[in-house]
Amino acid sequence: MSGFGKSVVAVALSMSAIFGSTGRAGAVDLNGAWATSADQCEKVFTREGGKLGFAEMSEVYGGGFIVDGDQLIGKFARCKVKARKDNGTSVNLIAACATDIMLSSVQFSVKALDADSIARLFPGMEDMEIRYHRCPSQ
Repeated sequence: MSGFGKSVVAVALSMSAIFGSTGRAGAVDLNGAWATSADQCEKVFTREGGKLGFAEMSEVYGGGFIVDGDQLIGKFARCKVKARKDNGTSVNLIAACATDIMLSSVQFSVKALDADSIARLFPGMEDMEIRYHRCPSQ
């Protein structure tokens, strides 16, 4: 997958996390920093001046995304959730995403595995998923 494609995916994941944080009863809480490997959180994210961001070479350690309200933030893209549908432990999102060179609409499906683990699902590809783990507040 190209660097641009990874950016859009990261942003899209971030957006799905945002939708999970709208405060609705029974909604999946996606707020926070999410990394593909729980033991790599400190290598993926940094905090400077109280603001959470991405480490210099975060993609080397699997990457991740940040969900802050209705914003999904990847290293190279930002998304804003436009629509959300909760279905038990699953969340389907449509997000408007932007990189330095492109705007796009992205659909995401996320399933909560537990309070601090989610899987991004790819409809039509039943055996494909990417797992993310919520990082502790830094």
